[in-house]
Amino acid sequence: MYKVVVQNQCGCFKRSNLQANLQFESKDDALLKAIEMKDKMNNEFCKKHEFEVQEMYNNFVISFYTEARDNCCGNGCCS
Repeated sequence: MYKVVVQNQCGCFKRSNLQANLQFESKDDALLKAIEMKDKMNNEFCKKHEFEVQEMYNNFVISFYTEARDNCCGNGCCS
């Protein structure tokens, strides 16, 4: 069983018709759905976040990062 999980659920996600946890028998089907969701979120949401897909074991996790994370100095003050 493969899952598509939305880790960070911003307001745009909560207002959308997308589901946070989906299960698939096929790894390819799960990956395709995760990419489709990520693209929809990046193209149609408010653009405050950029979403990415990461594979973790049998899960494809969709998460976002903010500009602060990209520019973080690494000492924990940006979290």
